[in-house]
Amino acid sequence: MNAPLAASLLMSGQDYRESLRRYKPNVFVDGHRVASVADEPALTPGLNAIALTYDYALEPRYAPLMTAIQHTSGKRVNRLTHIDMSSGDLLNKLEAVRLVCQETGCAQRYLTHDALNAIGQVSARIDDAKGTTEHMARFLAYLHRVQDQDLTLGVAMTDAKGDRSLRPHEQANVDSYVHVVERNAKGIVISGTKAIVTGAPYMHELLVMPCRNMGQEDADFAVCCAVPIDAPGLTIVARPAGRPGETVEHGAALFSRKYGQSTGVCMFDRVLVPWDSVFYEGEWEHSGHLTYSYATHHRQTCIGARAGFGDLLIGAGALMCEANGFDPGQETHLREQMVELIKITEGFYACGVAASVYGKADEHSGTFMPDPVFSNVGKLLLSTQIYDMHRIAHYVSGGLIVTLPGPDEDHNPDTGARLADVLRANPAVPYEKRIETARFLEDLTAGYQGGWYSVISLHGGGSPAAMKQEIWRNYPVGSKVELVERLLERNVLHDPQRAITRNRQPGKCCDMGCTVPGQPVMVDLPLPGAKGGAGTAD
Repeated sequence: MNAPLAASLLMSGQDYRESLRRYKPNVFVDGHRVASVADEPALTPGLNAIALTYDYALEPRYAPLMTAIQHTSGKRVNRLTHIDMSSGDLLNKLEAVRLVCQETGCAQRYLTHDALNAIGQVSARIDDAKGTTEHMARFLAYLHRVQDQDLTLGVAMTDAKGDRSLRPHEQANVDSYVHVVERNAKGIVISGTKAIVTGAPYMHELLVMPCRNMGQEDADFAVCCAVPIDAPGLTIVARPAGRPGETVEHGAALFSRKYGQSTGVCMFDRVLVPWDSVFYEGEWEHSGHLTYSYATHHRQTCIGARAGFGDLLIGAGALMCEANGFDPGQETHLREQMVELIKITEGFYACGVAASVYGKADEHSGTFMPDPVFSNVGKLLLSTQIYDMHRIAHYVSGGLIVTLPGPDEDHNPDTGARLADVLRANPAVPYEKRIETARFLEDLTAGYQGGWYSVISLHGGGSPAAMKQEIWRNYPVGSKVELVERLLERNVLHDPQRAITRNRQPGKCCDMGCTVPGQPVMVDLPLPGAKGGAGTAD
């Protein structure tokens, strides 16, 4: 009988909350200093979303998808801290992210996965360039610690940037970008500002990464390292997560009072980073590769996240049609809108699947990279079509989702009973169920949370312009040009200096053509909250 596989310490959601009490970060929310992140009501919806990724990894029905075997240690780890080594890994990650985002809207922890995979790739690349093993050894030691302790890492990538027309070294305020101010025997000292850091207050550590390609003059800004959330000199100014602190009786949004996301501005003031937490500093030539690798991983992951959000809109839209007295299958205009919503969601998700299947091993690290064209096409679709998703949800639901009287009227003895009588539509659906669904859709599409989902979908992981640039840079236009020239019998030889024929595509998987991808788990999973019966992860 084979010995059981070793396992890292897989925490529960409650363990995660308790672990945060060991840290004492300098965090401000809405103008006041937070005494305990784990106990701060303004951050509770964000903690709940992260906690779910821990709990699902411990549930037998989800564990095959939410955990993986780390090949460098042989240990079972949380999927969201795992390094992808096959197309199957990429597909499982995509499925796992969709699963947790069906429940939370945005589970946030998947950024940990995307950054670790990218940093591992650039570490191997630097070692190959220098003929050493130092960077990869340092990264693996860090990776195994993160996996063994089951940590959640924030991605401090987007700098404050200052004047966008100037390079980092040209800024009037040098702290617009995080940079190295000192190097000594203990490590490096960094200062500067990172903005839009997802989940910043309730992370265990931050991964500081450059947000752009650097030139030689920007060498001090080319830094990648890990910083504990309570490192001396680090201050986090954050916004609340979701809509915390509200009660159901007084109009609380049932979804966003439970799940949400905080973002923070992270200000580094001479923060000491020990050498064992520095992945590189000064190697400006590799910053572009790191940002490209991270963006490709993250854009594919975002596809899974927003597909989970699409699932919420599809389900709520169908419920609203039913509560209004309509069967979408019998009402042409509603059916067309619902199918359009399904087409949008599954259309960009299909790009995520294709990016997994056509993924390739990175030449330096062996880490599997999602196909960049499909990753960027999928992310571009969801970024621009999120507004269509909201519009369709509004169309099939009707105006009640924003014109319904407030929840206090439900308990008003002078109006409550009458409202329940006149605002009921389908006799089979109680008034309470109809208005509950309406308020759910208001929360997700027409209130604060709806606007937030729109903005993070549009700008999260880069702007649409950045995705279009990557699509053009990676798409094999040259193969299409040479196809037409061959059909026109021009007999033009391939010229690598010719602009429109530089990108060529002998085969999607490799130069020899397609190969069999790694096998996905794709187990038959029940939907979140289901008590029984078959379901799927998507």
